[in-house]
Amino acid sequence: MLGKRIKHAGRYQEIVNAFLRNGFSYFVYRLGLSNHSLPKKQQELQKLVNKQTIGVKLRTILQGLGPTFIKLGQIASTRRDLIPKEIALELELLQDHVVSFPFEQVREIIEGELGDTLENLFQDFNETPLASASIGQVHSAHLKTGEQVAVKIQRPDIVPIVETDLEILDDFARGMESKIAWAKTYEIRKRINEFAKTLRAELDYYIEGRNCERIAKQFHSQPEIHIPHVHWKYTTKKVLTMDFVEGIKVNNLERLEAEGYDRRLIADRITQSMLHQIFIEGFFHGDPHPGNIYVLPENRIAYLDFGMVGRLNDDTKFHFASMIIHLQRGNTDGLIKAISAMGMLPIETDMTSFYNEIDTLVMKYYDVSFSKLRLGETINDLLAVIYHHRIQIPSDLTVLAKTLIVLEAIIENLDPEYSIMKAAEPFGEKLFLLRYEPTTILKKSWRHWVENAQFLSQVPKSLKELANTIQQGNLNFKISVPELQLFLQRLDKISNRLAFSITFLAFSFLMVGLIIGSAIADQANILWQIPVIEIGSIVATLMFLFIVYSIFKSGRL
Repeated sequence: MLGKRIKHAGRYQEIVNAFLRNGFSYFVYRLGLSNHSLPKKQQELQKLVNKQTIGVKLRTILQGLGPTFIKLGQIASTRRDLIPKEIALELELLQDHVVSFPFEQVREIIEGELGDTLENLFQDFNETPLASASIGQVHSAHLKTGEQVAVKIQRPDIVPIVETDLEILDDFARGMESKIAWAKTYEIRKRINEFAKTLRAELDYYIEGRNCERIAKQFHSQPEIHIPHVHWKYTTKKVLTMDFVEGIKVNNLERLEAEGYDRRLIADRITQSMLHQIFIEGFFHGDPHPGNIYVLPENRIAYLDFGMVGRLNDDTKFHFASMIIHLQRGNTDGLIKAISAMGMLPIETDMTSFYNEIDTLVMKYYDVSFSKLRLGETINDLLAVIYHHRIQIPSDLTVLAKTLIVLEAIIENLDPEYSIMKAAEPFGEKLFLLRYEPTTILKKSWRHWVENAQFLSQVPKSLKELANTIQQGNLNFKISVPELQLFLQRLDKISNRLAFSITFLAFSFLMVGLIIGSAIADQANILWQIPVIEIGSIVATLMFLFIVYSIFKSGRL
């Protein structure tokens, strides 16, 4: 920790001064970043500042500290489970538009990355950038083949700047967890590491190009959705070359109206394409703000900038859809089960209080038609309850929440009568049907049996190693109690399954023997005036139905 502070002393001081200038002295002193004591009067003033004022000041600080902190603020604004609403709304206003860097540096980077002169690579290259942001800027050009392209060039020396800031943020996070209970509860350092991973991915244009191609494949048979083609010959980690997209920004309503575009059709195509990415593909554009969506002739939709994407596995997709459906149908227990199924409920949660707040929220939306529900408001209300109980939300779910909130704002601007919730209803129903299709159940059951078989195959070896260790007197406790409990629970569950299956099989053999014997002897099998075969058949049938029901419901016996 001290080594990092010495290594980046200048940047540390710049960051600390920015917080001190904007009234965050108490925060700085709590982290031990200053040797001076905080006057008691100033400590009291710190507590009187309202959340909105804090948000404004925090936005000013992050804006001045550059790209890493701007990106951090933008992502933090989506974490309503961590950030109070008033502060999050201010952080949403963060902009990363900066002064463009000189064309001489653009030339130097491109020629260094692509290994040839600009004149040999391009037919022409516009020296004036189309757009400039904190990480890179975009220029238009024509390839030698005549195709018009957009070339994104990474800002010079941005990587070492970002890496320095990420190291400092990690240091801050460690300090916060050691001194502030809230930070430890929410594992702030883990959140910073997630942010660092996302930002590093944005700094690699190869990753963005692959994201673009993956989403393009989702719409290869839908000409109404356009994803620009990546020109890999002119793409590196620091240079990204794609087809040039010339259209109208989706929020330019005056021009859309003037040129006769169908705003409702545009709204529907954007919504359907985003919901398809989210609920069907599980891989979606994570930053669909108006600057990244263009409208092309014939009401076609073009998506740009794939640096940030979201990923959802099948279980998360299903549970998210379950949350929304249970909320609308007034099913409090179902909603809590959906939240719990995603591993979001910590042991220390006050379940009585949590249940009551969820139930109050459910009553607000109970029996309201999907066409009248506002997705953004629904998500924000749900996140507010989760935030109040300090329940952590998986990072992929926060990207989804942010995406849907931004999407709703765009759609509402295009057509205030259009309901994203109503459009999402068929996708939710489809997820439920897919979840309980026989083929899906068989695949999941087979996967569980394979996992259990692998687990069982390793048990003899593990037990032998354990026995040898004990005999040699070298037993060390290297596993935690939760891991031991998981081991025992899983072993117990597998044992129960095997015992039940063997019992059922033995009983079935017995019944088959009785039936065959009865048929050969041509006599009814009656023991102590009891019709054994009839009762046995009923019992066997009930056991079989119980097995099927158990697998269908939860996959466990």
